[in-house]
Amino acid sequence: MSRLIVISNRVSVPQAAGVPGAQGGLAVALSSALREHRGIWFGWSGQETEEFTGHLNMQRNEDVTTATVDLEPQDIEEYYNGYANRTLWPLFHYRIDLTEYDRNFSEGYERVNARFADSVLPLIEPDDLVWVHDYHLLPFGSILRQKGVRNRIGLFLHTPWPPARLLVSLPLHEQLVSSMLEYDVIGFQTDEWLGSFLHYVEREMGLTVDEDGSIDYNGRKIIARAFPIGIDYTEFVEGANSDEANVAHDRLRASIRGRKMLIGVDRLDYSKGLGERFESFGRFLSDNPDQAGNVVLLQIAPPSREDVASYQQIREDLERRTGHINGAHADVGFVPIRYVNRGYSRRELAGFYRAADIGLVTPLRDGMNLVAKEYVAAQSPENPGVLILSQFAGAALQLTDALLVNPHSVEHVSETIKRALEMPLAERRQRHEKLLASVQNEDVVHWREQFIAALFGEAGSLTAERPTHDHLV
Repeated sequence: MSRLIVISNRVSVPQAAGVPGAQGGLAVALSSALREHRGIWFGWSGQETEEFTGHLNMQRNEDVTTATVDLEPQDIEEYYNGYANRTLWPLFHYRIDLTEYDRNFSEGYERVNARFADSVLPLIEPDDLVWVHDYHLLPFGSILRQKGVRNRIGLFLHTPWPPARLLVSLPLHEQLVSSMLEYDVIGFQTDEWLGSFLHYVEREMGLTVDEDGSIDYNGRKIIARAFPIGIDYTEFVEGANSDEANVAHDRLRASIRGRKMLIGVDRLDYSKGLGERFESFGRFLSDNPDQAGNVVLLQIAPPSREDVASYQQIREDLERRTGHINGAHADVGFVPIRYVNRGYSRRELAGFYRAADIGLVTPLRDGMNLVAKEYVAAQSPENPGVLILSQFAGAALQLTDALLVNPHSVEHVSETIKRALEMPLAERRQRHEKLLASVQNEDVVHWREQFIAALFGEAGSLTAERPTHDHLV
């Protein structure tokens, strides 16, 4: 039986079953797959070291082996804060105005990918399957190939993939994509992102894409396919019915004193459209003065990437907008926006979701957005809330019975909030039933099994001559 080697930027150490809020759904799914395949999960520890040594910190928790390495401060600045989060992340979310091109960033990105490859190489056995995750490690498979690895290697991208007209703004974009074609399987969240990738390889690289989506490249066929990710439905529902979730639900409902409540849960990031969301809610309050004092927006936004200047600006902007809207619509016993900069356990969040009449999930661009699916799973079928979902989230292609909105249109979102608050119970139940079926049937286990099945497929010609790629600088 082949082992599974998972490679990602960060590693989530598995926790014992029943530990409240121990892991996110993706970590649960990967841990389960690693247990089934006697695997290893490798990545950055999140810690700094004065000098990179490649020393592996090996641990075994809940039958899953993890292997982590520390990075130098320069590595973190150039690879993580730089190329990953100031170059690729904004570009992949269509924010070319925020994309920074710096040769030091790209050098650091390639250097860390090579260091990761050197570190994990001794752990890879001939029959292992290697599953690489996300935009931090796009050239990782190519580097392994250059070091002689002929195993089946797959990549799954959790972010959007930009249209060719945007990607070509990236210096040496073709070298980056060529390095990705050393994978055997490349997975995307949606058919839209897959289509953008296939359009690029046809238009910019002159490659042939077969009807099944496979790419002819250097005597091999690469599988490129959409694998929409889901939540761990069973685990999440179990948590949503826990005492911790019930306490969180009751505490929140008591605090809003019979008012209607909207909830947003997002990492503090410009791709989430939080500023536009606040403005839309403020517009709703202005356009519906009869609702003033009766509707509350709870926005939970844990800070992220605080070393990147654009994220510091987001926080300052949201605090300003919150003060402006609350100043205009608050009363001595009522504040319309509750803006919270901290995280909560997944069980507490499940209780908060169930307490909310509306789930407001309005990113400007998102690979999938699992909050939308968690909100649906947390609802009571007898009296479910309404999901308002951005048409630019990957989840919109599956959750078509949500109220889909254009997050850039303040008026559209405001009007949709009103529609959701006035929606009859029968329609809420009907929509929720269809949404729940999608969330339940296309869960994270289904996603994982589909990808691993593709990775187990017939191997391409790994003995074919492979090109040496130029550096990404």
